[in-house]
Amino acid sequence: MSVRSEGPDHIAWPPEVAAHYRAAGYWRGQTFGALLTTLADAYGTRPAVVGQSADHPVRWSYAELDERAHRLAAGFAGLGIRAGERVLVQLPNVPEFVSVIFALWRLGAWPVFTLPAHRHTELRYFAEKAEASAIVTVAEHERHDHAATARAVAAEVDSLREVLVVGSPEFTELSAAEPREFPDPDPEGVAFLQLSGGSTGLSKLIPRTHDDYLYSVRESARICALRPESVYLAALPVAHNFPLSSPGVLGTLHAGATAVLAPRPDPDMAFRLIESERVTISAVVPPLAAAWVQAAARTDRDLSSLDVLLVGGAKCARELAERIGPALGCRLQQVFGMAEGLVCYTRLDDPDELVLGTQGRPISPDDEIRVVDPDDPNATSDDEVPPGEVGALLTRGPYTIRGYYRAAEHNATAFTADGFYRTGDLVRRLPSGHLEVVGRAKEQINRGGEKVSAEEVENHLMAHPEVLDAAVVSVPDEYLGERTCAYVVPVDGARPSEAELRRFVRDRGIAAFKVPDLVVVVDKFPVTGVGKTSKRELRAALAARAGNG
Repeated sequence: MSVRSEGPDHIAWPPEVAAHYRAAGYWRGQTFGALLTTLADAYGTRPAVVGQSADHPVRWSYAELDERAHRLAAGFAGLGIRAGERVLVQLPNVPEFVSVIFALWRLGAWPVFTLPAHRHTELRYFAEKAEASAIVTVAEHERHDHAATARAVAAEVDSLREVLVVGSPEFTELSAAEPREFPDPDPEGVAFLQLSGGSTGLSKLIPRTHDDYLYSVRESARICALRPESVYLAALPVAHNFPLSSPGVLGTLHAGATAVLAPRPDPDMAFRLIESERVTISAVVPPLAAAWVQAAARTDRDLSSLDVLLVGGAKCARELAERIGPALGCRLQQVFGMAEGLVCYTRLDDPDELVLGTQGRPISPDDEIRVVDPDDPNATSDDEVPPGEVGALLTRGPYTIRGYYRAAEHNATAFTADGFYRTGDLVRRLPSGHLEVVGRAKEQINRGGEKVSAEEVENHLMAHPEVLDAAVVSVPDEYLGERTCAYVVPVDGARPSEAELRRFVRDRGIAAFKVPDLVVVVDKFPVTGVGKTSKRELRAALAARAGNG
């Protein structure tokens, strides 16, 4: 028996397309809950998850993880959480992250993957948009009281009935519930909601199905050559798509391997875990890769087990790519992807030129790629640029969504009429099918792998009583790739300081990575020929200012 979790807010693939994906073997009709049962039967006492829970070391086998997920699912059901309900999951890299999401999948509820960096404003928005019934969080992380924030959000959002704090006596009691079986959800129905990078305003919710996401997980594990002896280090926040599934914790579990959850990504912590757990593969964003490369020169840790380092989330500069292998004694594998679907990898047997100079090629033969006129925001899949030229990337395929959740107006512009997703990335396609990422077409800043919506930050700045207008642009940065600079036009007679404006934005309850790195107060903005603010000229002025500095 299955329970369909798809509703009118989820735009499904056309029936004939879905039939093709099933016939091709991409969609296998398996749910995440059923997968874990299969893995527990196959790998039993082998280590599945290693990490720290409330400062205590944890080492769960596949059988133990399966039992914990069963018990938690029963505990959640006892609270009245039902199939199809949405639950915000805001957990750092703790083992309970894994047991919680599999418990929700067993129950047929949908995890909504928020980040530990998110604060009150973002959590309230996600809870309202998803009409979430519960939040699962921790008491404190990185000196922030997450439990208090969650309770404050619950007091403002009518649908939120439960705040569940990992490590609390109440959560411990839930984890001890008597296991029971639940109807298996529809594998073509929504399994969870991820967050978009948010090119305009706050992040959109991305509906991923069991079928589509598990295909991406399986192929990622295969391409990255994961096997039961592999040990994957999740150094990045595991709720991100990259460390979750590319190949991530889920790809690791699919292969019967061991996932090690790092409480922090810094070299001291990561290198200690690589040595002690004999980690074979890990994944980082370029700034973290640079930090690891630099630290490797002075560490006395044994990193010899590390075979592959995946780098993604933002473009890895050629100069950095060339240093990774020699410094860390491992192979580099570049990754380019998005929570909306498409994932590209350089292959482990690719020649060096492709590994160092491209961001990979798609995982599926049915990933359709179109590189179209970058100057036409309405370009269709028919408006391709000549081979080898830079253009805007459009894609559709067996694991790329056909629409955001409850976002009909945005979907009309984010997707073409024939179902291609407008990624907002500028790319060049090589004859081999590999993509070189050149930049972004959308008003989105990639700050070390964290996506910042210029519009969202501008709106926060303009809420300040002394700010008339604001424009946020990217600033090239050797470490992060891009930083943010906010240009501000004050109201007549006012002159707010940079520190005051940054503090104002931070106090509005948003993630710290969205607070502008720089603030420049100006009398007016340059404009284009049609009277719009010229962000190109603002970026040029910033570059000139840096050159004179």
